[in-house]
Amino acid sequence: MYNYFEITKVLIIAPLRVAKMTWGQEIEKWDHLKHLKISKVLGSEKKRLEALNTEADIYIINRENTEWLVNYYGRAWPFDMVVIDELSSFKSNKSKRFKALRKVRPLIRRIVGLTGTPAPNGLIDLWPQMYLLDRGERLGKTITGYREKYFKPYKRDWQTGTVYEWSLKDGAEKEIYKQISDICISMKAEDYLEVPELLEIPVEIELSTKDYNRYKKLERDLLLPLKDNTEIEAMSAAALSNKLLQMANGAVYDEDKQFHIIHDEKLKVLEEIIEAANGKPVLVFYNYKHDLERIKAYFKNVRTLDNESDIQDWNSGKIPILLLHPASAGHGLNLQAGGNTIVWFGLNWSLELYQQANARLHRQGQTSKVTAYLLVAKDTIDEDVVQAIRAKANGQDALIEALKARLKELK
Repeated sequence: MYNYFEITKVLIIAPLRVAKMTWGQEIEKWDHLKHLKISKVLGSEKKRLEALNTEADIYIINRENTEWLVNYYGRAWPFDMVVIDELSSFKSNKSKRFKALRKVRPLIRRIVGLTGTPAPNGLIDLWPQMYLLDRGERLGKTITGYREKYFKPYKRDWQTGTVYEWSLKDGAEKEIYKQISDICISMKAEDYLEVPELLEIPVEIELSTKDYNRYKKLERDLLLPLKDNTEIEAMSAAALSNKLLQMANGAVYDEDKQFHIIHDEKLKVLEEIIEAANGKPVLVFYNYKHDLERIKAYFKNVRTLDNESDIQDWNSGKIPILLLHPASAGHGLNLQAGGNTIVWFGLNWSLELYQQANARLHRQGQTSKVTAYLLVAKDTIDEDVVQAIRAKANGQDALIEALKARLKELK
């Protein structure tokens, strides 16, 4: 901007919390960036318009407002450089944010994507992200062409013929890495910084015979009668998966969104882990609102992150138990000063959320080994989720290793 005069106006698209706090905080930390003026395009439409009309070098907007911004400017798009923080949040070619940014992509001279999870569900996720970088030069102009070239149908709905899962053709993985290697590099913090170990410990929890039988009945019959003539019903495979995850955690919602307690086994084990921490802060990731309510009722001195002062209190060691949902705390939060113990009260299927959430503590600046306890109800869907996350991680690690080779070549 000021050395080579190649760009004049920068837009940063980021998760809301990161847009609000992290980018501004980081700019203040670096002497060579302090002269750059930023404008945060956040809040109500009136506030966003005021921010856009403020003279600045860098404009920061949350990704949910990407479509609004594109519609506002149209062909008069003023940003000649765009940085997408968490590029993998544009991994769906059907999302509104992807379609919007695609419209103005020809008007962007320089674009940079940042992500720690480039392929959270496999290499099929790469096409939309790469398209935003090179407009289809490397992996093709369409997602259909990309699939036909590198993938083959793996799972299909035989009634409709729709393919809902793809597998790689022989040699396709290596070819994809080769195609994108000139514009992608990968750096892992542990390769360049002294980052303490992350120790992941599954903690097996055995349900009582009664509670386990209720779990198996819902799994088998898709229907579970409860007291007061209430029934828990799962009308689809996705609904069943969701209900079973809830039951493994200890409660389940009915059709009126009221939850019913099934067991307290995970709460008891969480209590043991907190006691073993011996007063040291514990970060607990929950999956459902009923998890949050039950944990709050079971423990004293628990807090959630509602504003920046809560972050400061956590990092100062003033919060003994911090409750977070991984979707709201998955990106950009620096919590490593506050503790080194994580408990996953309930898991979900997203590798991206899992890795990003753990990275709130396991990151540069952490001085102790980080321990992540995964509460896993024995012989339930919890075990399937752990296996799925590990399988996805293996595929993503292969991609990152291939891109790291490119970085060595550049050196």
